[in-house]
Amino acid sequence: MFSGSGIIRIYAGQAGRPFAKRMCAYLGAQMGDSETIMFSEGNLFVRINESIRDKDVFLVQPIARHPNDEFTELLFWIDAFKRSSANSVTAIIPYFSYAKGDKMDEPRVSIRARVCADCIEAAGVDRVIFMDLHAAQIQGFFKKPVDHLRAEPLLTEYVKRTGIVDENLVVVSPDAGSAKRSRDFAKQIGCPVAIGDKTRTDHTENAKVLEVIGDVEGKNCLVVDDFSISGGTMIDIARGLKEKGAKRIFGALSHNCMNEKALNRFDESPYEFIVTTDTVECPEARKHPKIKIISAAPMFAQAVKIIHDKAPMSTLFDQRISKRMLDMSFAEQLTLLGD
Repeated sequence: MFSGSGIIRIYAGQAGRPFAKRMCAYLGAQMGDSETIMFSEGNLFVRINESIRDKDVFLVQPIARHPNDEFTELLFWIDAFKRSSANSVTAIIPYFSYAKGDKMDEPRVSIRARVCADCIEAAGVDRVIFMDLHAAQIQGFFKKPVDHLRAEPLLTEYVKRTGIVDENLVVVSPDAGSAKRSRDFAKQIGCPVAIGDKTRTDHTENAKVLEVIGDVEGKNCLVVDDFSISGGTMIDIARGLKEKGAKRIFGALSHNCMNEKALNRFDESPYEFIVTTDTVECPEARKHPKIKIISAAPMFAQAVKIIHDKAPMSTLFDQRISKRMLDMSFAEQLTLLGD
């Protein structure tokens, strides 16, 4: 399917341009020439400004802070590439907001992630790359190949370099649904796990943490989750940990979807820092003193190179992350994020 020769062609939708630029910087590649126009009534128009006939193209578009517009634009881009005779189209979706809709957990509702998967495939995509889907089984919603990358190697490496990993650190899952992710995280840094008991009664994005299962008294706690929108669960679990006698509180998120109002809630929170990736462009987070951002762009860029070179994707999974990414200094990270 993939030709594996010639220049790597990386394009981006409006929401994906900063991330795509970082991928290109890592690869030493030039971003493809394309443009998106939004008309006054909200109508979207996409255009490729160069020939891509018989080329393998990679399109970067997170479905994040404006999911309906971003998803619609993604479909239009896939269609435009296929109609322009691209050999293949790989959709790179660093964050997939509709992954939260992975099941019918109440009567008469849509399985939104499945509807999105059907639409993406109907538009003509040949492959999809995600990072830390809210539910890993969403990979099975697609008939086309799906590569599911993990933020864990990046986040654990950052945590190790901060010097907080010792016999007094406990990794905390904010709810049972994130328990496996937290156990994997804890295994990488050699720490025990505690689990929060969270309940959600409606769709207001406000959940209540009822209890913490595990020994956290006198411990330092690292709360691990896949994403945060309102910051409510993260702050509630931190306060619950403090009530249980925890000392220092830290956080690690695969994706940060918080706006300025949500971020301001962390000003008076117990957190000393929260490390997250740049899968969602969030300028407000870069200014917040408690939010530390590391780039996932090199990992996605490495995945693109593997696909383009027709190499086994397992090489990325086996190594988790290339030596250059593991050894990338924080100064290089800041340069990469400083566009």
